[in-house]
Amino acid sequence: MYTLLLATGILLTAGFAGWRAWRRLRFFLHVFQLETYKLDRYINWCQSPAMRPVAAGWSHALGAVALIGAFLAYGMGWAWTAAGTLLAVWPLLFISSRRYRRDKEKKPLAFTDRMTRLATTAGMLMALLVGAAVGLGYAWDGPAAVLGGITALYLVDFGGPLWVALAALIMTPVENAIQEGFKRQARARLRELDHLHVVGITGSYGKTSTKHIVAELLGQSYNVLATPGSYNTPMGICIVVNEKLRPEHQVLVLEMGMRYPGDIAELCDIATPDASIVTSVGVAHLETMGSVEAIAEEKASIIDHTAPGGPVVLNIDNEHVEAMAGRANGPVWRISAEGHPDADIAATDIRYSTNGLACTIRDEEGRTAVFETHLLGKHNVTNLLLAVALGRSMGIRLRAMAHAARRLDPVEHRLKLRTENGITIIDDAFNSNPVGARNAVDLLGEIEGGQRYIVTPGMVEMGAHEDTANYELGLHIAESTADAVYLVGTAQTKALQRGLRDGGFPNAHIHVHDTLFDAQDALATQLQPGDIVLYENDLPDQYEPVAA
Repeated sequence: MYTLLLATGILLTAGFAGWRAWRRLRFFLHVFQLETYKLDRYINWCQSPAMRPVAAGWSHALGAVALIGAFLAYGMGWAWTAAGTLLAVWPLLFISSRRYRRDKEKKPLAFTDRMTRLATTAGMLMALLVGAAVGLGYAWDGPAAVLGGITALYLVDFGGPLWVALAALIMTPVENAIQEGFKRQARARLRELDHLHVVGITGSYGKTSTKHIVAELLGQSYNVLATPGSYNTPMGICIVVNEKLRPEHQVLVLEMGMRYPGDIAELCDIATPDASIVTSVGVAHLETMGSVEAIAEEKASIIDHTAPGGPVVLNIDNEHVEAMAGRANGPVWRISAEGHPDADIAATDIRYSTNGLACTIRDEEGRTAVFETHLLGKHNVTNLLLAVALGRSMGIRLRAMAHAARRLDPVEHRLKLRTENGITIIDDAFNSNPVGARNAVDLLGEIEGGQRYIVTPGMVEMGAHEDTANYELGLHIAESTADAVYLVGTAQTKALQRGLRDGGFPNAHIHVHDTLFDAQDALATQLQPGDIVLYENDLPDQYEPVAA
């Protein structure tokens, strides 16, 4: 009977601890994927103050105390008593894994081949630790094996972030070799399709929205393939080229992202643009690039890699982008939503509403057409003009593009309006730039309804400009119609808090939470049908905004 109880206790504890460790490991694998498989970015995320409760919470502290007590008891001769007690209390200490069981993810973990390799390697590291601990324990006696096994399970759980990092290090040579193979395959595929017209789009913000608009407008005259979502990395582009590109496609529209110097050149080495678009230069990615000038230089490199004679479309409302015109070795198409006199394509009579925007667009020959879309926010006028300029460079008539623009809908998580349980949601959770953030706050005031709430962590990855940008966003929110603000991250939002208070926003209506989970739970107790919630900026936990 005693042996059966012991075996049952060991199985239950090991099973529960293994389940909890897997949920925790999965969480950090997801973070690693969201940080684009970049180890330095992952480590920075894990070291951020807001994430410390995620890495090591109260359960780990109590677990350490229980282990120390069990080993002290073992040393005093109470071997089986210590082992049995620990088996009994262990599941109670780690019973909560709520943080790792959320199932409404904004961008779910994708078990790609790379993620499967990474997860398998991390799992093997964890299994080796447990096996070694149990084996060493048996060298002494049975209770020591139990205590050693539970200690290893504790370290497996506690070390979740570490196992992902170690697995990534181990797999780096393998992944590099695999990626080079994918790149060679993509280059060969593009050489085969010599009729294909490749369009490259880059910029600090507006890339994804502009890409979707380009694909829709060009679709009037061409068979177009555009990279889905934010597939703007080397492997994202390779996946699209190798798996989705077909001989019947005539235009390939590629979003080209960057975080480090040389990123644009690497993307253009895979797929050389026949035409390029630069949407903007701002302070996004200032943390990795160091200065706005360095960001502008990196963005401008797409022009250097554009095929000779290929058209370049520039947003000259941005001074950094305007200065890039001299680098073009083909025709330059300048656009302006602000009345710049040198614009080839311009917008006038711009009108905004919660149903979308409308404007009159003039082309390079003076012809005009009225464009009406379901897109929200004035920044989408610029995105629309960029797409129209590219379309004109390829010979598409202005009125044909105006007809296509009526089919445009907002990109997921980018100033998208929806209703849940009577609550109006403004979902701008993927935005992370000052212009878009201000536009979203302005839109909040244009919608009729009850109470207005904002959930945001502020803007990130802006280096030395981050505090200033968030402070100014706080001032702007204080001047808006928002009734309450739910801030995500105590340390991250300090500048935003200062801006709110200096702008006169009531202190009692500023709510600061460690995680998006906590902010959502607190907000849910206040929401009533007819209320409006703006989810703004790059929310850290990467979960779907809900109105529950």
